[in-house]
Amino acid sequence: MTTTTTVIVIIVVIAIVLVAIAALMAARRRKQEQQRQQAAEVRAAATEHTETIKSSHEDLSVAESRADVARAEAERADQEAAEARRKLEMDQAVQEDRLREADRIDPDVDYRADDYEPGSGRHRTS
Repeated sequence: MTTTTTVIVIIVVIAIVLVAIAALMAARRRKQEQQRQQAAEVRAAATEHTETIKSSHEDLSVAESRADVARAEAERADQEAAEARRKLEMDQAVQEDRLREADRIDPDVDYRADDYEPGSGRHRTS
C-alpha cells in the first residue's frame, strides 16, 4: 500500500468513526427526549390523582372523627355500666344485710348454721 492509500483509509475510518459517534449521540438524545416526555406524562397522571388523594384524605378525616365519637360513646357506656354494676352490688348488699338482720332477730331462724343462707326462711329444728 502506498502512503496515499493509507491516508485515504485512515480518513475513511475516521469518518466512519465520527459518523458512528454522531449517530450514537443522536440516538442518545432521542432516547433522553422520549424519557423526558414519558416522565412528563407520568407527572401529569400523578397530578390528576391529586383530587383522589384529597377525597381520600377527607374520607379519612370523617372516619377518624366518627371513630373518636364512637370511642367516647363506648367509654361513657362502659362508665355507665360500671356505675350500674356498683349500684346493683350495693342494692344486693343492702338487701342481704336486711335479710341477715331479720334472720338474726327471728328466734325461729338458725343464722349460725353451716348451711345458712340469708332470707331462706329455714327455721331451727328444736
